[in-house]
Amino acid sequence: MIDQLSRAVISDPEQNSIFGSQPIPYLPLFFERASLRLKTRALHETKIKTRSTLTENALLNKLRFDARILSRNGRDACRELMGFFFAYDKSLTVYEYRQFGNNRTNALPFIHKNIYSHQRGRRKGRQYQLQDFYVGANLTFLSSEHVALPETTKKNPLLTLRITHVDQLTLDSLRKHFMDFGDDLAEQEASDRSVFKHIQDIFKEKLHQTAVRILTGFGKYLRQLDKKGNGFLGKAHFRQALKAFHLELPEKDFENLWSILNINGNGQVDYREFKHAIFGEMNEYRKTFLRKAYMKLDFTKTGSVDIVEIRKFYCAKKHPYVIAGYATEEEIKSSFIETLENACSHPLEVLYCEFENYYEGLSFGIADDEDFINILRNSWGI
Repeated sequence: MIDQLSRAVISDPEQNSIFGSQPIPYLPLFFERASLRLKTRALHETKIKTRSTLTENALLNKLRFDARILSRNGRDACRELMGFFFAYDKSLTVYEYRQFGNNRTNALPFIHKNIYSHQRGRRKGRQYQLQDFYVGANLTFLSSEHVALPETTKKNPLLTLRITHVDQLTLDSLRKHFMDFGDDLAEQEASDRSVFKHIQDIFKEKLHQTAVRILTGFGKYLRQLDKKGNGFLGKAHFRQALKAFHLELPEKDFENLWSILNINGNGQVDYREFKHAIFGEMNEYRKTFLRKAYMKLDFTKTGSVDIVEIRKFYCAKKHPYVIAGYATEEEIKSSFIETLENACSHPLEVLYCEFENYYEGLSFGIADDEDFINILRNSWGI
C-alpha cells in the first residue's frame, strides 16, 4: 500500500512544478539537464497533497487473499502467492514469497496491479468483482501480459490461480460498502455444479473401495494420452480413458459434461479439470497440508522427489493397521511405495501431480478434514 501511495504522489505532474507551495520556474530546465542521481525524488520532498484520486483511504479498502498456481509442474504448484483486490477501482495485484538465503523472505511482484478480467469459463471477458473472491475460486490471466512470471508458467498461454484463503471479515465489510452489479450467471453456474454432482454420484460407489488405485491410474493414463504435453485432450481421448477404467457414463451425461468444460468450443479440455469434474476434488484446507508435506520432501523446489527420499521420510508407525497389529511398519511402507511407483510416469521419481493424485484418492473415503490431516501429519511429520 505504501508503495502504491508513494508512486502516485511522486509521479503526480504537480510535483514537477511545485516545491512545497512555491513555484520554481527553472525546475523543468533543471530536470532536463540534471544527472540521473539528482533527478531521484524522495517522498518527503514532495508536496504530498495532490489532485490524484489515489488516497490512503482508498487503498485501505482492499481484500487480502492467498493463492496457488494450478499447474502440473510441481515447482510452480508449490509457489506461495499473496494478493490484494482493491475495491475502489476493482484492480488487483499478486506477490510471491521468495526465499533468499536461510533467513530472508521477500514478497516480489507476480501479477502487477491493474484491472483484469476472467479469461476462461462462463465469465470470460468480465471484470473481477468482490463476488469472485472466495476459497476455491479460480483467477485466470493471459501469461503473455505478465513479464514477471517464471518461464515455466509462460509455456501455458493461460495462468490459473486458485484462491486458498480470503480475509473473510474484510470481505464481509467491503460487501456492505461496495455493491457488485447483478450476477446473471449465478443460476447457470449452479446448474453446472449440479451436473458435476450428478456425475460424481454415479462414480461414488465405484470409487468407494478403490479410489486410490483408480485416481492414480486414471491420472497416469491421461498423461500418457497427452502426446503434446500441454495438458489438453479431445473428446475421443476422454471416452477412451473412461472405457479403459470401466467407468460407464450415460451418453447424455457425457455430452452435458463436455458442453460445460468445452465452453470455448475449441474441442480441447484440460484433463485435470475433467478429472476433478467427474471425481470431485479435495478442499483447499486439505491441499494446504498436502503441499506442506510435498515441500518438506522437495525442499529444493525442483518439482520432483526421488523415491529414495519418499522412503526415508515416510513413517508408518501410527498407521491404524500397525497399531492394531495387522501389519508391520515395513509392510505398510512397502505397500505405499509400490502404489506410488505404479502411479508414476518416470521410474524412481514422484512428481507433485502424482503425489496429489494418490492423496486425492485417499481423501475420497475420509469424511472428516482433521482425520485426513492427521494422516498427513503422522506420515510426514508436518
